[in-house]
Amino acid sequence: MKQFLCGIGLLASAVLSPCMAESTLTLSLDQAIERALQIDPRISEKQHFVSKAKALQEEAKSYGDVSADITLIAGITNGLEGGFYKADGQTPRSDRYDFDSLSLLTTLQFNVIKPLYTFGKLENYGAAAKSNIAVKSGDVQIQRNATVLDVKRAYYGYLSARDSRKTLESVDKRLASAIDLVSEWLEEGEGDVSQSNLYALQAGRAVLGRYMAQATGLENVALAGLKMLSGIESDVEVELLDKAIRPVELPALTEEELRENAMTQRPEIAQVNAGLAAKRALLEAKKAEKRPNIFAGFIGMAANSTNRERLDNPYIADPFNDYGAMPLLGLSWKWADGVQTAKIRQAEAELNAVMEKARLAKMGIPFQVAEQYYQVHAYHEAVDKLAEGSRAARRWMVASFADFEAGLEKPEQIILALQSYVLAHTDYLKTTFDYNMYVAQLMNVTGEKR
Repeated sequence: MKQFLCGIGLLASAVLSPCMAESTLTLSLDQAIERALQIDPRISEKQHFVSKAKALQEEAKSYGDVSADITLIAGITNGLEGGFYKADGQTPRSDRYDFDSLSLLTTLQFNVIKPLYTFGKLENYGAAAKSNIAVKSGDVQIQRNATVLDVKRAYYGYLSARDSRKTLESVDKRLASAIDLVSEWLEEGEGDVSQSNLYALQAGRAVLGRYMAQATGLENVALAGLKMLSGIESDVEVELLDKAIRPVELPALTEEELRENAMTQRPEIAQVNAGLAAKRALLEAKKAEKRPNIFAGFIGMAANSTNRERLDNPYIADPFNDYGAMPLLGLSWKWADGVQTAKIRQAEAELNAVMEKARLAKMGIPFQVAEQYYQVHAYHEAVDKLAEGSRAARRWMVASFADFEAGLEKPEQIILALQSYVLAHTDYLKTTFDYNMYVAQLMNVTGEKR
């Protein structure tokens, strides 16, 4: 019978475990980041702008292709019989506006043009469009880096809040045990305690409860944010692969090496370089606007009126019945010196502005690296010190409780020991979170992908 029940239990476990797996998701930091990078609409938005920039480049290239302009018209006009003269054969006719009959008129006009040489307009506009793609692609990478930071902030924030809550719950259990023990001693008249000692412990536990509630709130907010960023439904239970927050590895590169990486890997640097190239190309294109365009092509027309006789006199154009076509070589030149000069100055101003932005980047990026580098090393040392302090405070708390239960310690000392441990350990957790985020930000300002 016992073996039968065990078999039923194993079968139930095998059947139910897939259902449980669907409602519970174990998530690592790398998995959360990958999920977020796949579904973040902010990244998709930037990618659409890249697609638009590529379409603009195709548009710039297409201006150099063959273009056709075709117009087909159908309408009604007056009919006409006979030739140029009246019936006497000598007097020109004068019945142009007489509508004795109607005629269907169809006309076709077309031109086919191929630019031959634009003195740099097409080439420079195309180069500017190409550089614009690099600028928009940089926006995508910047947003990806920002998304990674958001995920790490939520992931480490959840671990920090959860560990803080667990610490406070552990202390709360000890306080509850101490309160029960003091209440028992007061009822039995034993121990060196008073009613005020009980009130002090109860007050301390109430304050502790407040911090527990705050930690729970932060934990829930961080988890909700992590689910949102990772594209996980709110009703899915998530369990993080990391069981506790731990300080990440200290970056091994020197400040100088990190600065060099930043100046070559940061997407902003590539954006600045692409922006400079685009503005230079636009400036040359604006200058080329003062020059003509040379083109070749083919133009023609055809007209037909169903109720009018054709006039074949070579010196008189007949818009109702005619046809013709010819190849051509042409030059178009639009001259507006004031407007064109003003546009050139605008392009020069925009180029100078981008050059100043490039100069600012070369000044600011090394400072950003130095700022994060020194924060990382300062917080790394702080984490080590607080870890030692947290361990010492816990030993103090455990020893104080043991002495209190043995009747060798005052309740006031317990509260002091608990307070010291809570402050030391929660400060350690918060500082670990700050340190991990400074490392993440250091990777971001140096252009690292993760």
